[in-house]
Amino acid sequence: MRGWWREIAGLVLPVACGGCGRARTQLCEECGRALYGRPPGRVRPMPEPPGLPVVHAAAPYGDAVRAVLLGHKERGVLGLARPLGLALAGAVRAAAASSAPSAGLGAGPLLLVPVPSSRRAVRARGHDAARRIAMAAAAELRRTGTAARVLPVLRQRRPVSDQSRLDARQRLENMAGALEVVAGGGRALAAGRAVLVDDLMTTGASLVEAARALPGHVGAAVVAAPPSSFTRPPSPLGRRAKYSE
Repeated sequence: MRGWWREIAGLVLPVACGGCGRARTQLCEECGRALYGRPPGRVRPMPEPPGLPVVHAAAPYGDAVRAVLLGHKERGVLGLARPLGLALAGAVRAAAASSAPSAGLGAGPLLLVPVPSSRRAVRARGHDAARRIAMAAAAELRRTGTAARVLPVLRQRRPVSDQSRLDARQRLENMAGALEVVAGGGRALAAGRAVLVDDLMTTGASLVEAARALPGHVGAAVVAAPPSSFTRPPSPLGRRAKYSE
């Protein structure tokens, strides 16, 4: 019921920009540029945890990007999934392009594998934020000529603590051995090239565990990561694909 109400409310209530609060638009042009107006970059947290896959992020986490991510995840502004998906699609392309040549991988659709949230978190929020963004990213990839679909084959095999209260070492310990591939997931993964996806990377602990549970992936992509984790500062591209409501 909560998800249904949010979908209806998004159609009938006045909207404001998810990044800056400007009235009468769900995402203004300036905040859109902050989210997907730069080329995706390679990100590496410091310290970099062992086992972290190659990760690409669409945007530095802060200001408007932070507001959009929190608006979608915590406040249930579901319409923001589309521009977040546009940003994630760019990071997925970068991850696949940088990994495929060295891995010797052949043709096949991109399989976007979301890092799963706990059932408790999904119930509390009323939706699965990472999966919803992944669906939007796959739709954007298909729209622009890249075969892609979401393949939610990872699940939590045991409860984990709230990561927000833990430091980097504690997060690694909290996530170690927490994920597994669902029954039959291996066969589904054989049909394409798996890219791990999430909305945000901070310490990298969740992606380390996801990579352990999912051998054979071609890298990872996230919407945002801390500015200090970019291996080089992302530079503006000017106008890119524009999100339209």
